[in-house]
Order: sequence, then C-alpha cells, then structure tokens
Amino acid sequence: MAAWDLSVTMEDLGADAPPITVSVTSDLHIGGVILKLVEKSQVKRDWSDHALWWEQKQQWLLRTAWTLEKCGIQADAGLIFMAQHKSLRLGLPNGLTLRLRACFSGPVFRTVLGICKMLNIRRPEELSLLRPVEEKKKKKDKDLSEEQYDLTEVPLISVSRPCLYNGMPAHFADSLKTEKVYKMLSVSQPAPAPEAIAKLYRPASVVDKAHIHSRWLDSSRSLMQQGVQENDRLWLRFKYYCFHDLEPKYDVVRLTQMYEQARWAILLEDIDCTEEEMLLFGAIQYHINKLSLSEPQTMTSSPAMDDLDSALQGLEVKLDGAESSPQDMLENLTAPELNDYLKIFRPKRLTLKGYKQYWFKFKDASISYYKSKEESLGEPIQQINLKGCEAAPDVNVAGQKFCIKLLIPAPEGMNEVYLRCEHEEQYSRWMAACRLASKGKSLADRLFQSEVQSIHSFLAMQQTNPNTHTDDSMSINTHSLVSPRYSKKYKVKQLTPRILEAYQNVAQLSLTDALLRFLQIWQALPDFGISFVVVRFKGSRKDEVLGIAPNRLIRIDLGVGDVVKTWRYNNMRQWNVNWDIRQVAIEFDGNVNMAFSCVTADCKIVHEFIGGYIFMSTRSREQSDTLNEELFHKLTGGHEAL
Repeated sequence: MAAWDLSVTMEDLGADAPPITVSVTSDLHIGGVILKLVEKSQVKRDWSDHALWWEQKQQWLLRTAWTLEKCGIQADAGLIFMAQHKSLRLGLPNGLTLRLRACFSGPVFRTVLGICKMLNIRRPEELSLLRPVEEKKKKKDKDLSEEQYDLTEVPLISVSRPCLYNGMPAHFADSLKTEKVYKMLSVSQPAPAPEAIAKLYRPASVVDKAHIHSRWLDSSRSLMQQGVQENDRLWLRFKYYCFHDLEPKYDVVRLTQMYEQARWAILLEDIDCTEEEMLLFGAIQYHINKLSLSEPQTMTSSPAMDDLDSALQGLEVKLDGAESSPQDMLENLTAPELNDYLKIFRPKRLTLKGYKQYWFKFKDASISYYKSKEESLGEPIQQINLKGCEAAPDVNVAGQKFCIKLLIPAPEGMNEVYLRCEHEEQYSRWMAACRLASKGKSLADRLFQSEVQSIHSFLAMQQTNPNTHTDDSMSINTHSLVSPRYSKKYKVKQLTPRILEAYQNVAQLSLTDALLRFLQIWQALPDFGISFVVVRFKGSRKDEVLGIAPNRLIRIDLGVGDVVKTWRYNNMRQWNVNWDIRQVAIEFDGNVNMAFSCVTADCKIVHEFIGGYIFMSTRSREQSDTLNEELFHKLTGGHEAL
C-alpha cells in the first residue's frame, strides 16, 4: 500500500508547537500510529493515559487494533494526541468546589463511577453531572473567586470499596490537606448567610425548573463529545431519587451530600413545603449544625455490630424472598380490619362538592365504604384496591387537618381520592394501612405497628409546645435556616421562638438520626423527586409540563399548574423514541398511548430518565455490590448504544 503523511497535534508539547507528521499506510492500526508519534516526539514519559481525539468527528479513537481505513481516517483528519484524564472543577451539593482528575474519554456514566469511588460515595448510578446554572454577578462581586480544594493528586481507585484508615479512605489519609477535604465532604457545612442564599439562583416557576433539568449531561457519551473542556465547571448531583441500600456506617459522604442537596432544594424553594414543615426543617438544620460542630465522627460502628447487622439483613432478605408459608396464608385469612367513620372527597373539574362522611372498612389491601355502620354487612358503595397506589400526606397539625391523598391506578392514568381523618390517632393508623396496602401488604404485616409509630412521631415533631423553656443563648442565625419567602414574611424575633419550639421535638436525636429524619420528611413532600420538562403532546397546540418522578409520569397544565393525568411505570408496556423527529411515544396497559416532543430539553434526557428509573427498580439487596452497566446503557443509551 502507498504511504501517506498524517499530521497529529500533540497537546503536551504546548499550543505553539507544530503538528508532528508521521508516514502511515491505510492498513496501519491506531496503536501503530501512536507508537510512531511517541518515537518521533522523542519525549520520554508515561504515555499510557493518552489517546487520539478526532476533532472534526468529535470522537475518541480508543480501539487501538482498528486500522486507519476501518476508522475512515484520511490525510486531512485533524487528530490530537491528548490525555484521557484531565482536571475538572466539580461543584458538590454542599457548595464546595473540588478540582480533581476525571475521565474525558469514557461515557459520563463511567466518569461518575470513577469520581464517586474516589469520594467514597456508594451507589454512583443515582448521581450524574450537569452544567451549572450561572448566577447573575454584580460588578462589585467580580473579584471574589470561589475557594477550590485541589484533589488532582489523589489517584482514581479501581476497587469497589476502598480501605478505611481512621474512618476515612486510605487515599485521603495521605496528607493533612486531603484529610481536611474529606472532613468537609462527610460533615454538613454551617448554615450560609441569608445574603448568600439571596444571591443564588432560585427557580421562580415550573418552566425555570425545567430549564435546570435540561442541563443534565448525556450518560452514554463522553465529556469531550459534549463540549466539556479541561478545567470547566460541572455540578455533581443526585439525579435519580431512588436511594437504595442506605447504610449510615458506610455512607457518611453519601448521606451528608444527600442531606445538603435536600437542604438547598428547600432553602432555594426548588420544592414546595408548608410553613410548619419549613419550621421543622429549620429546627433539624439547627440541630445538625450544633452536632456537626461538637461531634464530627458519629457514624462509625464496631466490626462485631457490622457483622450482626449484615447477618440480620441476610435473614430479612431470606424471609422477604421466601414463598408464602401456610402460616402466612392463615394470617392473611384472619387479617385484622380497620373500621371507622371517615370523610371522602373526589376532586373533579368544576366541582363544588366537599367532603362526605361514610363508614369505612379496610381489609386485605383494599378500602370499602358504606353509608353507615349498620349497612356495612351488605354491599359497599365502592371498593378501592390500593395495591400499587400512592399515599401522600396532606397535614396541618396546627389547623387540625389530617388528610390522606390517594392516587389510585386506572387505565387512563391515576384517580385522585382524599380521605379526611378526625384526629392524629386515626390518621396514623389509616395512613400506615394505606402505605402497606400500596405494597400489597395487609394489616397483619409485622411492619404495621412500626409504621404507625413512625407517623405518630413525625406528627409529634410538628407540634409546638409554648411552655417549654429553651436555651437560646447560643446564637441562632434564623434567616439562614428558612427560605427567603419566610425571611421576608417574618422578622427574626418572630421566627426564632417558633424554630426553637420545633427544636424541642428533635433535640434528642443523634447526628445520623437527624440526617435520616430530615431526608425522611423531604421524601414525604408531595413534589419530592419530580424532574420537569416542557413538552408538546401530540395533537395539542399548547406547551405543557411533563413531571418525571421515580415511579410515574405526570402531565401538568402549564397555565394553572394542575395535574391533568398520571401514568405509572408499572403500567408501561414500552416506550420508543423517534430520533429523526425527536418524539417520545409511550404505550401503557389498556391500549393507552401518548406521544410528545420536548421543548426545553433534548428528548434523550427524558428517555434517559425513564430508562434510568426502570434500571433503578431492578436493583436488589442480594446483588448490592454488582452494577449492571450494560443494562443501564441498554435502557438509557438510545440508538447510539445500539
């Protein structure tokens, strides 16, 4: 074959260095080209991390056995020989910015895996990278450069669970500087000043939230392919709100960063909550700040307890996974019932009817209701099967409002039903029953009483006790604990006593329990875990919002903000993307079809969210340490993965 000249730019020689020309033939493989380049450059160093980048085609040439002809490379190809791992500025949920080495050549999914291994964050599939929202800076703020913590010297490790030394990964224990960074990762940061919160970007509408969610990077393509350059700034955030296998003793960094993401979502009004909930969030933050200053290392435990915990977990898996025994069947046959007078309300368009009282009977994961207790021996007015439903709280303790919002699966979407209870005791029992029924469990289940107790303690936290004397001698920066809306609404002297009253209900919690309780209340909020995209449904002339939640898709009216329809993933038969016209089509049980095109985001982002959530539902405790990367790319990669 005839030889021809190929010019390659070597990034390490500097921007002003001329390209190196090597003589090649079309049957020469990529590895041979790299060998000739290195020999001709006469620079002696470790080149193992370097590869060829094809600028015009925006692709890496990583298959070194492929020939130039197979890759389609000719003499005019502008190739660059560069390092695959480069420096990246990474913004964490707690507001810190790290400089670290990340892989620019592999898919973003694998890059995140590498970053999470280094930072000791388990379950890296729940996180991803997105482009930051630029805050508007005033002229006088130009000189203020953010503080960065350099981790470029810390190696990217290959083991799934790093060795611990003094409670931290060994690669962080090498120097005092890296030890300090690890402590900042694993301990929650002090409350920010109200002025700092006011400067940060706050989404004012659902459309603003949709623009933030359009910034996620594509998990199946590399950083270089998506225009990310060396030293660019990206955010690392929890993308999928399915937190699997959370173990405080192993997940110190993961738990802290999860708490920080939840805290900032509340402070920046990214998620709506009631005034009572905001005060409770403020009280728990105040408690966590106090404990973080006094006892930073509280999530450690003894090896003997670890072994006992893992043995109990194994036993629990075996018990849960076992087939139904005759005893279980007998328990189900004689399962206890709940009977009470409750009020029911079914919201319909243009309706003015309120709650109506009926006699309710709860048995075997379903609710039946009758006109009165006397008629409960006959046929019910209606029986509602709660398996697969969603039960959300609609509670205001101060106003004595105890409602349960039920979303019942139906062929055309989800039907909305509200149940109103008279008091806390009744609400705790019925809410616990509804939550168990949604998982297909009856009142005979051993978790029923603990669920009732958990709901009861959560309600008790929201009760204020004005007679309690609080020690407010320690300075409490009240406006740093609530969102700007409440900072403007109330003065410090109004907010402080109310937060300290709520604090009395959480003051006994340990640091780990306080973090877990904060996350538990965050997860109970109605809008938890919903990512928004502005779309145009097929056959519609106006833009609408699609909410993507961990277990369902929600169609939201953009003008009013009302939920129009809900579809659950477990009713989904298949989803397809027409990449030519950028349209997503989904088919559900009962011959229900819907299709839409995306307005604010690429349809690949929606496709990846749906596929990602379905992938998250396939994880199990038995396979806790193995991650099926191939399945993730099959579900989320689209036509490029194929």
